[in-house]
Amino acid sequence: MPPFYESAHERPHYINRAGWLRAAVLGANDGVVSVSSLIVGVAAADPSPRAILLAGAAGLAAGAMSMAAGEYVSVSSQSDVEKADIAREKVALTEMPQEEEAELASIYQSRGLSRETAQLVARELSQKDALAAHVRDELGLSEVHAANPLQAAFASGVTFTVAAAVPLVAAVLAPATAIIPVVVAVTLAGLAGLGALGAVAGGAPLLPATARVLFWGAAAMAITAGVGRLFGVAV
Repeated sequence: MPPFYESAHERPHYINRAGWLRAAVLGANDGVVSVSSLIVGVAAADPSPRAILLAGAAGLAAGAMSMAAGEYVSVSSQSDVEKADIAREKVALTEMPQEEEAELASIYQSRGLSRETAQLVARELSQKDALAAHVRDELGLSEVHAANPLQAAFASGVTFTVAAAVPLVAAVLAPATAIIPVVVAVTLAGLAGLGALGAVAGGAPLLPATARVLFWGAAAMAITAGVGRLFGVAV
């Protein structure tokens, strides 16, 4: 056991990983599910290895770029909103510092501090760094949670590519008569591993994380295979 005097700040906090972990899990999950679903759908309509390889490779390339670009644009929009709010706080602190300090005190009072203590805390924090106090306690922002477009785009694009390669390689190596069952089995195994890895990285329970990834991945493949078999076209 750690010493009783060990600071809580010396222990790891999984929330620090939230920014890149969300993008990485989304990219990996989308990569393995979308490409495997594409392969299964194409194989149900046209089981020729050439058609399956072309569809899988195209899905991997397009999906990786789409995920990276989508993450960059969406997280950039979030970052723009955060920066705009911070800029407004700077103006407010310049134009009406007393009102802003009173607002900060009311926030602390609503969290359980007495009125006198809340005013004292607001005054001392404002004297040290008023903007940082408002950004943290009024806007709920911090450096840990700040939007990072490049980090999100890189994490999502790389994990999509790696995960999407798993069903594609399985399809290429599988016998022509067993492409669908091999891809499905490999994909489900990959999804189970992805769910468990995400849970461990985020400090969450293993079973719920793994179960939801498996369920939605299997559902996506089943629906896509059904469409491909029903219409006899690549989807």
